Amino acid sequence: MLRFIVRRMLQAVLALFVLSILLFAWLRSLPGGVVSALLGERGTPESTAALRAQLGLDQPLPVQYWKFLQRALQGDFGTSNGVYRGEPALDVFLQRLPATVELSIFAMLIALTLAIPLGYVAARRRGGPLDTGSIMFSLVGVAVPVFFLAYVLKYIFAVQLGWLPPSGRQSVGINATHITNMYVLDGILTREWDAAWDALKHLVLPAFALASIPFAIIFRITRAAVIDVMDEDYVRTARAKGLTPGVVRVRHIMRNALIPVVTIVGLQIGALLAGAVLTEKVFAFQGIGQALAIGFERRDYPVLQVLIMMAALIYIVVNLVVDILYAVIDPRVRTK
Repeated sequence: MLRFIVRRMLQAVLALFVLSILLFAWLRSLPGGVVSALLGERGTPESTAALRAQLGLDQPLPVQYWKFLQRALQGDFGTSNGVYRGEPALDVFLQRLPATVELSIFAMLIALTLAIPLGYVAARRRGGPLDTGSIMFSLVGVAVPVFFLAYVLKYIFAVQLGWLPPSGRQSVGINATHITNMYVLDGILTREWDAAWDALKHLVLPAFALASIPFAIIFRITRAAVIDVMDEDYVRTARAKGLTPGVVRVRHIMRNALIPVVTIVGLQIGALLAGAVLTEKVFAFQGIGQALAIGFERRDYPVLQVLIMMAALIYIVVNLVVDILYAVIDPRVRTK
């Protein structure tokens, strides 16, 4: 088991290193560059050359990358020039992270709560109206773009019906105490129930929009896994031994069917981070996704560097944990 964990950790470090090289090269190939973003229309050949020398952009790319890597390992990704002008780029990430974590957790809870039971029921009634309708509904989650679904939900439930707030994380008039910057959790911890309820209402629409893709994928994986497990010999043997349907369902069907679901949940966390860019932009939800969109608009390259690197790090760490859990559940994985 230890060798398996060490091997996966080395693969994770290598993946992060390769990503840092690709990110470094990509950002420096974008039109305009950081010098143009900082100077704007006031830039003269002299001031451009001076700023390039100050930032070290006149040095060879390998030297620039080595200095970038040294600073990044110390937590120095530069200073924001667009999202929060003048603030360290890492601080922008740390300020925005709780909002995206809160949104992603809520979206994943929605996806899991709906997808796993529905996938099981659809598999048990394979070929029936419920199964057919569930498959068609899940296709909507895969086929409809997240931003389009976000606009539809916002128009219906916020603009037309007025049931839910259209944007933001909390109403302006709410005087809330923020401890973790996860507004729902903060409201619970401080017992400011009005603040917690208000933050929860602001979460509903973006979370349902963001949950659409993981719901569809987890549902289809769960359905297929349950169908496969139900045809296994050990399930028929358990029934023949006279075990109750509940025991067969929990111990033999769901326990084995959820093994591939564990893996797909880890992969979908990366999809949540990607979908958050569009969802947070539509709902003006102040998280990593919105900061990334603003960073692209304003060519805030230090913020783009830290957001992409940290999002990749989170994705890699989550999948490392999922791989380890998968190996614990199914020992055969350790030998592959």
